[in-house]
Amino acid sequence: MGTGIELVSELIERTNDLRRAFRDNNFRPDSLKKDTRRYSMKDAVKLVGRSHQAIRDAEGDGRLEPPEIGESGRRLGFTLKQINTMRDVFGTRRRRSDGDEPIVIAIQNFKGGVAKSTITTHLGEYLAQEGYRVLLIDCDSQASSTSTFGYLPDDEIDEEDTLLPFLRDEEESLHYAIRETYWDGLSIIPSNLHLYQAEYSLAADVTPDTFSMLHEGIQSVAEDFDIILLDPPPALGMISLNVIYAANALLIPMPPSMYDFSSTISFLTMLYETMEVLEDKVGKIDYKFVKLLISRFDENKSGQVTLVDLIQSEFGNVVLSSKLRESAEIVTAGNLQRTVYELDKANTKVRRRCLNILDAVNSEIELLIRKSWPSHAKALKERGLI
Repeated sequence: MGTGIELVSELIERTNDLRRAFRDNNFRPDSLKKDTRRYSMKDAVKLVGRSHQAIRDAEGDGRLEPPEIGESGRRLGFTLKQINTMRDVFGTRRRRSDGDEPIVIAIQNFKGGVAKSTITTHLGEYLAQEGYRVLLIDCDSQASSTSTFGYLPDDEIDEEDTLLPFLRDEEESLHYAIRETYWDGLSIIPSNLHLYQAEYSLAADVTPDTFSMLHEGIQSVAEDFDIILLDPPPALGMISLNVIYAANALLIPMPPSMYDFSSTISFLTMLYETMEVLEDKVGKIDYKFVKLLISRFDENKSGQVTLVDLIQSEFGNVVLSSKLRESAEIVTAGNLQRTVYELDKANTKVRRRCLNILDAVNSEIELLIRKSWPSHAKALKERGLI
């Protein structure tokens, strides 16, 4: 290898080879990512909201197909698609009504390394598992969310498959870019490195409409979904400005370290100043909720515990009660290009604890979503949740 541009070129090629080998090893034998999880009858009763007997009766009278039978002669369990079919048969699928506005959540912080993509992918799978129609839009040219869903961003995703054509005003809606994933109920608009070109093309001819392009794109597909998640780049650029205007809810991840805390304060200052400009140039921004999420929290570090206490005392209920704690399982899942929800259901104490943490965070966000939908008010009142 050379020592200048030749070296960089060679490193890129070797990195791409390594990434392909990594993906092929994780998703043997056909390199395609699949949801192999199976849900037990106990899981189905909890997720669907109907009794064991009601599900068996529906199988018996032909309304539902029973799960596959394995070589041992035992039922293999239900797929997520079968769980959602049950919900449709019994009318228990949680969705927004026609009068409810789709929730567009930006998981936003201008600093990298705050677990933004980790939160987005786990939240997306959790909400889809609960029966919602979810669209995840990867707005970051680093394409971490895209990679999590089994794609090699620059090998298998062309720039025509990303937001880029729409942001160049070459498409009238975002339907062209939506892909279903292996996770039933969850679709994605993928990203790759070429999306960064949008920063230049948008900046080349700035008008008030420049900042509302993503908003218009989301409106073109919003009726097909209950919840839309935006995973933006960790920087204040043209795409991030579009994300800020397109969202109607904001989730701000914040690790409890002094550097990250200071960075988040800077982010809030820039966010305020940016929103002032956008409201003046484009229109009113009104979020249904804005929440801080403590991420990458290690409860065994006294300094972090002290900082979290200070944050909660200062910000009050703007901070989510649940915290995304550090976990080896999140790291393990990431190394396998998966989320923790996708790992084999080994009943290890560490994995169960991690799932409980993720469920607590995600269910708190789900409740915020449901509180914003008028059609869910009666059910939430009956349960004493509002």
